[in-house]
Amino acid sequence: MDSRYRDRQEAGQILADRLEHLAGRSDVTVLGLVRGGVPVAAAVARQLGVPLDALVVRKLGVPAAPEVAFGAVGPGGVRVLNEPLSSRLSAGQVDEVVRRELAELERRERTYRAGRPTLRLDDRIAVIVDDGLATGATARAAVAVARQLGAKRVVVAVPVAAPDAYQSLAADADEVVSPLLPPDFGAVSRYYVDFHDVPDQEVTTALTSVDRRTDGPG
Repeated sequence: MDSRYRDRQEAGQILADRLEHLAGRSDVTVLGLVRGGVPVAAAVARQLGVPLDALVVRKLGVPAAPEVAFGAVGPGGVRVLNEPLSSRLSAGQVDEVVRRELAELERRERTYRAGRPTLRLDDRIAVIVDDGLATGATARAAVAVARQLGAKRVVVAVPVAAPDAYQSLAADADEVVSPLLPPDFGAVSRYYVDFHDVPDQEVTTALTSVDRRTDGPG
């Protein structure tokens, strides 16, 4: 294939080809990471014939270096902490970051879930989709959240990934899928002709374009 995708929809269609072993399964839910991952995930879910939902994950950044995550928060009150890092912070520092990120998570949940029940993944295969994998920090947090939400198996699928992030994520997820693993990665945007910022309306439209039911067996 070409080294650039036309847009997120084409990226999702190509990614879905690598996930054909999950097509039509009754225990699979595709989860788009908000925001950029949702249009990709919609194309994947549509092609595989499985439900789609959004996974809102907020990294908990170290106050002095926000790009370094000491944990993450997810829907349903899930909180995941990286103890070696979080233990270096005071309880007050942790609480302040958690409070701020929970507020943003709740805002996004209200926007994208539109009053639907809290996401549940009991006994399901969760396919976490984003538009690319640079450092892998958000995806690792999403894997941890999916497991705490009850997923029996977690697959991370992205159209393009930095090789080192891909390798490190393989220790967290049960399966990692990416059609493109460029050695000179650079940035996710390099691999798209159209890589516009995804507005809230595009996310909600994508989510309503595919069946979002995530009820587990029984």
